[in-house]
Amino acid sequence: MFEDKTLVCKDCGAEFTFTAGEQEFYAEKGFENEPQRCKACRSARKASSKSERELFTAVCAECGGEARVPFKPREDRPVLCSECFAKKNA
Repeated sequence: MFEDKTLVCKDCGAEFTFTAGEQEFYAEKGFENEPQRCKACRSARKASSKSERELFTAVCAECGGEARVPFKPREDRPVLCSECFAKKNA
């Protein structure tokens, strides 16, 4: 049914194998196009597209310690540090 194929990466030009198992997975998911990048180039591309989250510093409403949060704190809402947040949700 499926046989291993040797493809050429469009980024680095290296040859890589598109295995029969990968082809079967692609078929199950309904993917019509073969991969165009090798595993290393796919991983590098995925890593480069992830932007570094901006963290904001605030004072924890429970313990008064420093809280680093991924959102801009508002004056009307309390902010908890990760330890106090975990205790509250436990």
